[in-house]
Amino acid sequence: MVLWIGIDDTDSLQGMCTTFLATEIVRDLTQDFDLIGYPRLVRLNPNIPWKTRGNGAVCIRIGEGEGPGSIVGSIAGRFIVSYRRGRTPQGMEAVAKRVARLVECWSRFEDPTTNPAFVVLGKQPTAGLYWKAVRGVVSKRYARVVSQGRGLMRPYKNGRGLIGALASVAWRPHDRTYEILTYRAREAWATNRQIDPGSVVRMDRAFPSTFNNYDYQTQQVVIAPHSPCPVLFGIRGDDPSILPAAMNLIEGERPERWLIFETNQGTDDHVSGGPPFGSWSTVRWSGAVQSLPRILPGGHVVVRVANLDFTAYEPSKQFRSVVRKLVPGDRVQAVGAMRRRPRTLNLEKLLVESTVDVPQKVANPWCSRCQKRAKSMGHQAGFRCVRCGKRFPVSAAIFAQIGRGLLPGWYEPPVFARRHLSKPLKRMHPKFTRDRVAQNELQKEPSVGVPPLPVQESVSRAREK
Repeated sequence: MVLWIGIDDTDSLQGMCTTFLATEIVRDLTQDFDLIGYPRLVRLNPNIPWKTRGNGAVCIRIGEGEGPGSIVGSIAGRFIVSYRRGRTPQGMEAVAKRVARLVECWSRFEDPTTNPAFVVLGKQPTAGLYWKAVRGVVSKRYARVVSQGRGLMRPYKNGRGLIGALASVAWRPHDRTYEILTYRAREAWATNRQIDPGSVVRMDRAFPSTFNNYDYQTQQVVIAPHSPCPVLFGIRGDDPSILPAAMNLIEGERPERWLIFETNQGTDDHVSGGPPFGSWSTVRWSGAVQSLPRILPGGHVVVRVANLDFTAYEPSKQFRSVVRKLVPGDRVQAVGAMRRRPRTLNLEKLLVESTVDVPQKVANPWCSRCQKRAKSMGHQAGFRCVRCGKRFPVSAAIFAQIGRGLLPGWYEPPVFARRHLSKPLKRMHPKFTRDRVAQNELQKEPSVGVPPLPVQESVSRAREK
């Protein structure tokens, strides 16, 4: 058993980052306690309107470590060692005081939308709290009730951060990924980051178990945020043991500290399995395409499927070309966020299950008497030979099946337009995606289709040390 520390809602759009606060807590507490397991970065429902940026909370476990340790970070020139197991330490109240001091030092209390909270628990809340928080909306009262009697809770201001703090502790991973987060020296905050794009490409190709590093379509570095927060860059992957080596390949500004987090990013945990679909939920929806796609002002593309509009917004760029190629009769499955007004599914990724043949007229009917082509008399009005006047029905035209340019399989937006929680195709079908993505990088194709095989849910775990 260990002590579970959860923190949420300490940052703002103007700066700070809850994961940076986590590094400060780890630096302080590991002077007297041991870090158990990896620190956790737990993303919650991305559709919540009052989130700051990525709606991420942090969980840290401390105790008296048992067995061999592993290096999981470096803070202020000191390696951070983690242990797989640990015993519960004494002094929960003393730990809470130390965490409170750091939360109160670093949180952006001046921002009216920032409502920090932290918890120190001896036992995890029920797993249902996490699933409600990642897929729906949770009230402060519900979060408190299901966590009652498990430890200390400290909310600030309106206390909304208590929900995320408790939900991060409640997470029991079914699937997981890892992210090595690097941080800038204090004097560099809010200045332009200096990261060599070529080194990001080399790292991405050298470590295939990492993902969402570089957008080859737009030639954008994706590992670095654009906000004035302390993060320099973060590399995500399935194997935590290779992340320090991947970090060392990145050239440019050097990090002041780094820490590996266990995360639910790239897992699709936020996707509900089926109806009923509530407000601010992410769902799967399948059916037949009912009408031709239409293009809205601003470049958004909308298509009707099984009595629901699917929308690919302009920021998804080339992904919209996949939606534009759909025709009535095609069968698709989509993952996306439900929007209330107008009621639509904001697409995160799309599976083209099957396509219909589309005949195209290649020539008007041939008049054998006059040895020439008849002319159209208008839409659905048939044809007529201008020389002898002979009439032909619409069906007399010569049709041929045309190439659709759309293969069955999965399609996703470019890397820079993906959500933190959305499972990339690279993780869904690693074997098939590897070859298709490599080819796509060379040809700069607008999108990647991956064969619709069963989703591989297992991921590589941390290497036993």
